[in-house]
Amino acid sequence: MPVLVMKFGGTSVANLDRIRRAAKRVGVEVAKGYDVIVIVSAMSGKTNELVGWVDEVSPLHDAREYDAIVSSGENVTAGLMALTLQEMNVEARSWQGWQVPLKTNSTHSAARIDDIPTDNISAKFADGMRVAVVAGFQGVSPENRITTLGRGGSDTTAVAFAAAFDAVRCDIYTDVDGVYTTDPRITDKARKLDKIAFEEMLELASLGAKVLQTRSVELAMRFNVKLRVLSSFEEQSDSAGTLVCAEEEIMEQNVVSGIAYSRDEAKMTLVSIADRPGIAAAIFVPLSEAGVNVDMIIQNISEEGRTDMTFSCPVDQVARAQKALSDAKDSGDINFHDLIADTDVSKVSAVGIGMRSQSGVAAKMFKVLSDEGVNIKVIATSEIKISVLIDRKYMELAVQSLHDAFELEKLAT
Repeated sequence: MPVLVMKFGGTSVANLDRIRRAAKRVGVEVAKGYDVIVIVSAMSGKTNELVGWVDEVSPLHDAREYDAIVSSGENVTAGLMALTLQEMNVEARSWQGWQVPLKTNSTHSAARIDDIPTDNISAKFADGMRVAVVAGFQGVSPENRITTLGRGGSDTTAVAFAAAFDAVRCDIYTDVDGVYTTDPRITDKARKLDKIAFEEMLELASLGAKVLQTRSVELAMRFNVKLRVLSSFEEQSDSAGTLVCAEEEIMEQNVVSGIAYSRDEAKMTLVSIADRPGIAAAIFVPLSEAGVNVDMIIQNISEEGRTDMTFSCPVDQVARAQKALSDAKDSGDINFHDLIADTDVSKVSAVGIGMRSQSGVAAKMFKVLSDEGVNIKVIATSEIKISVLIDRKYMELAVQSLHDAFELEKLAT
């Protein structure tokens, strides 16, 4: 039998009625002749509840016990889904990460997947099982301890299973009906895309779009796993949702496919640092070791051997960045006159694989923002994206204006 992977997020299995609805969707695919691997998240809100309990009991907790506790939410959902399918006369069994086994490294709460042997589940399929309901987000370390993959890890679990079992497709069921040209809450002109390239989806996910977890898109692109994003709450057809696929499968490549944003960014500037070989490493190695997620980096022109260095990071990591740089200054690794943090900025980005062959996208973007009176603080580009940092109060205006300027409302729905 061909294998189909179906992943249901927390809102899709939030209560027993929604689990029954999800199980019916699985039953439809079984009836089409698929062996189905269902990846489930914890019921909506349960992981946050478990994390809260851990923090209350032990603020400086043992990461191994943290993983044992927070992974239990997915175990409950997997068992309930399997029972629901059995009541529908569908041969189903639940699987925890260690039973598969989904093998990871030993980095608790942020583990990376090493291997997914297919023997155990394939043997059960051969014996007549039609659905394997697998607890997402979890695996087992070389020390035989439960590990978790980090928030959003169930998406990564689903894609990894699709790659391991050479599945025909990986369907991600969530509370939205696909990937949109931008956030529909900001502009009602946002349109659902029929298809989007892996690279575009990866950029959108890393730039603030919440539809798919970044690691899952990276994995799908690496193993060429077709992803489909669907709503759990709407009637489905074979063409429903948005297909995330290889660029070659998209006939008409849009110059710009989406406008992404990240609301809570910060711009940090080191004033007057020595312009010498190794200074960048002296700044960004301590930031990396402190877990600061640096994005845009700009170095100013040097004057008399001194320069300024600007970078962006999430606003909730500013204090961590300040401490790391202050410690580096105290140890003599770097010397700067001042550290200025602007915590009232947002990042807005235009993304599209058509930028590779089309000129003038940056000029158009900057002209639109200029006409709206929006000042650009920092610019960063790649082959298929242009990102700018702007004052947060202009974020929604910038998104709406760019969406209109690139006529994204005309893209296929």
